[in-house]
Amino acid sequence: MVKEIERAGFPIVQMCNLIPVAKTVGSNRIVPTISIPYPLGDPGTSKEDQWKLRYHRTKAALEALATDITEQTVFRV
Repeated sequence: MVKEIERAGFPIVQMCNLIPVAKTVGSNRIVPTISIPYPLGDPGTSKEDQWKLRYHRTKAALEALATDITEQTVFRV
């Protein structure tokens, strides 16, 4: 699905924790997440810590979206 959306001219960032799978399906911009059940958070932490974590990951995804790339790229978080 990601490749089809990009072919239509829309850049996509895939946020996931299974990086090899994202590479296999052809995602071009990949931002690692925390875990499968809680990709952008950790329910064992305070709400403030969760907000900071989500803010940081979302910022990384937006920066990846604005980055020109020529090949598959996994962005460091």
